[in-house]
Amino acid sequence: MNRLNYFRELLQKAPNNPMVHYSLAQEYYKVKDYENAIRHIEEYLRLQEDEGAVYRLLAKCYEELGEFGKAIEALEKGIEQALKYNHPSMAEEYRQWMEELKSMSF
Repeated sequence: MNRLNYFRELLQKAPNNPMVHYSLAQEYYKVKDYENAIRHIEEYLRLQEDEGAVYRLLAKCYEELGEFGKAIEALEKGIEQALKYNHPSMAEEYRQWMEELKSMSF
């Protein structure tokens, strides 16, 4: 059984487990199914506050879809969470990435 199917089955048993949604998002990203990855990231965030890392995956999904404004919004939220949880290097990484996206979106 591949990992995507494994986590889909796990989701049926534990639909409110945030880590299952996070894992599914990662697996969907790997197969370039960005819409489903986004859907599971949003569900993960509904169930659990994140320290910032999941916003990297969310921004990557939006970037791949060409939705640079949404990618920037995800990074802004990621910066907020990274600073809240004392991850300054993550916040700086996101700031730099935002600048790159801003230059691509205009």
